[in-house]
Amino acid sequence: TRLLSLCGALISGLALIIASFCNSPWKLLLTQGLMFGAGGSLLYITGLTLPPQWFTKYRALATGIAIAGSGIGGLWLSFATRAMMTSIGRQWGLRITGLIIIGICGPTSWLMRMRFQAVRNERVIELAFLRDCRFALLFFAALFGACGFYIPFYFMPSYSAIVLGKSNSWGTSISSIMNGTSIFGRVAMGLVGDRVGSLNTLCTMTLLSCLGILVLWLPFTSVGPFVAAAVIFGLCSGGIVSLIPVVTANIFGVKRLPSTIGLLMLAYTFGDLISSPPAGAILDKYGHGTSFTSLIIYNGVFLALSTICDILLRIILSRKLWEK
Repeated sequence: TRLLSLCGALISGLALIIASFCNSPWKLLLTQGLMFGAGGSLLYITGLTLPPQWFTKYRALATGIAIAGSGIGGLWLSFATRAMMTSIGRQWGLRITGLIIIGICGPTSWLMRMRFQAVRNERVIELAFLRDCRFALLFFAALFGACGFYIPFYFMPSYSAIVLGKSNSWGTSISSIMNGTSIFGRVAMGLVGDRVGSLNTLCTMTLLSCLGILVLWLPFTSVGPFVAAAVIFGLCSGGIVSLIPVVTANIFGVKRLPSTIGLLMLAYTFGDLISSPPAGAILDKYGHGTSFTSLIIYNGVFLALSTICDILLRIILSRKLWEK
């Protein structure tokens, strides 16, 4: 785990430093895109897998706090990087950001320790789990949830400028509101999950995220409902990120968490690939770049499918409502 996290810190930091010397799109794609993404994934996996191993009673809360760290870091570091790029240029802005990542994440990697060793002879990504209908439902819940999770973060700022006629800075504020409420939501949903059950909370939060998109964002084109949709989605969608590892640990055990999380990371990756890029194509083809109706429906359908998978998993595990 220490080595995995350290490699992630070095790869992420070096990716930004190398990207500062790039002067063509394909080079930036390889460095700031693929290389940084690979390093960030290594850091993220350790944040997902370690807290559930060390906590039982407050497992969801501990995981929520750990995952909230990624939101806090992304919130302040994005503003800091943008400010540095404005004041000292893109090259040095990226270099300093890369050095910050290495300087903070590198030393803290040595503080990480696994409580349980991986099950002997078990692969990092064990496809046999997909034969279990419980894990299959959890996998598709994560897949569809990831599809629905990324679209608002990418397109709500654009919506505010194109449809509502707001400035770019106003769109940035919406993004900050969503990130801020998501941070609070990850911790709060963890606290609620420990009390009423992590799967019950996951079902509820995914449903509320879906309703926020389809009930508040879809039918209205005014500022009030749009801001309400952003707040509700940011608050509730945090549970989609923080609770799935806890549900996985509760169902399949913490000793098998590294293998199960490997598959769930694939679900998140595929979810990102089939969410935002096709959503952008839908906006261009059917909305002609100005009408977001088809995109919002596309977003809501994914969240509805994720909710259905969560509910089916809840029924398979126990038909007693709100049983942990």
